[in-house]
Amino acid sequence: MSVDACLLPDTPESPCGGRHGKDASLADWLIRLEQLHPKTIDLGLARVAEVARRLFGNMHFPCILTVAGTNGKGSTCAFLESMLLHAGYRVGTYTSPHLMVYNERVRIQGVPVTDDVLVSAFRKVETVRGDVSLTYFEYGTLAAMLIFCQAALDVIILEVGLGGRLDAVNVFDTDCAVVTSIDLDHTEYLGTTREAIGAEKAGIFRSSVPVVCGDSAPPASLRERARQLATPWHAVEETFTWHDQADGWDFIGVSSYYGLPHPGMAGRHQLNNAAVAIATLACVRHKLPVHETAIRQGLRDAWVAGRYQRLPGKPERVFDVAHNPHGARALADSLHRLPVSGKTFAVFGMLADKDMAGVVAALRDEVDVWLLAGLDVPRGAGEVQLEAVLLAQGITKHVALYPHPALAWQAACELAHENDRIVTVGSFYTVAAVLQSALEG
Repeated sequence: MSVDACLLPDTPESPCGGRHGKDASLADWLIRLEQLHPKTIDLGLARVAEVARRLFGNMHFPCILTVAGTNGKGSTCAFLESMLLHAGYRVGTYTSPHLMVYNERVRIQGVPVTDDVLVSAFRKVETVRGDVSLTYFEYGTLAAMLIFCQAALDVIILEVGLGGRLDAVNVFDTDCAVVTSIDLDHTEYLGTTREAIGAEKAGIFRSSVPVVCGDSAPPASLRERARQLATPWHAVEETFTWHDQADGWDFIGVSSYYGLPHPGMAGRHQLNNAAVAIATLACVRHKLPVHETAIRQGLRDAWVAGRYQRLPGKPERVFDVAHNPHGARALADSLHRLPVSGKTFAVFGMLADKDMAGVVAALRDEVDVWLLAGLDVPRGAGEVQLEAVLLAQGITKHVALYPHPALAWQAACELAHENDRIVTVGSFYTVAAVLQSALEG
């Protein structure tokens, strides 16, 4: 498909009408998108595929790398983006959810696109969708691809929002399918076992298209789907591996690299994510060759907000969006490996439909004081509900309750001394609210 096929004319007034005409702001559009479909999540490809057909015709795009998984997707996308940028390619990256502003989801050359660019894309999607109802994520995915289509890119990196098989990004065929990890999350949509969830993630596989798996114990459902499709299978500890060293780390695979710099993003788990990214680039090296220098530079520069993010100064202040046991265990490992001489205060807020008990169990040995923050958002857990989770695990001392993350953060800052550490964790909502308060303060 030629780029011209994507260049639909701007309409003077959007079919949305009212505030969603030519003068509608990005904020106006996002409010509208939240109201377009009766369900926040409505898995299935029929509706979004129909609108994609109208927008893109035969949907011919540059090289696409699709990244699924329970945890590690955002970091893996960041490593891929950074390495490819250092290799000189034009890169578009679509990730979710955002932390502070929606624009974070759609990046070109590592830079979030402007409000005007997003609004223009939303208008075009609205023009062609007709009576087809789209969810917030589906609408945003189509808008992102429309923006990428107009940007003369060499490669597009797509992060799966939920699952894989029925996720909106799966409308677009991939040149390499990546699965970072499999763990229990979103069980109401994806199933209650790793095998069931693996089968959903494997939905992004395509016949004869390489697969990269970053899970060291992948469910059989992943392997079986790869076998059925005759896809080249590349898995950590099988076709590639990595070794941490005191002064760097080594990647061993089709191409091997020794003495690589540790990533700028803290945590040993980031070495696995980086290895997955390197293995992915090896799979598409015939289309996108990347030299070792670009890999090394990309490792240093890759960064994702809210993944063991630290603010300068004392006490140490860490922000991590870990919201399931797998992510919390990775955070706990980082906290253990990077100790402080004082206490660790946790500003903790979660969504009620997440495994709150599992996250608390993963973090309890690394936390001295819990400051529980209620989340006043749909599905948000209240502070009393969080307290009950701690009480059920016998955590009764050094626990305080607050109705909002910003209030818990303020209290932590007043209580903590310079040798202490404050960790904000549990949800994107929690981290976003505290980061906003911290940056404003």
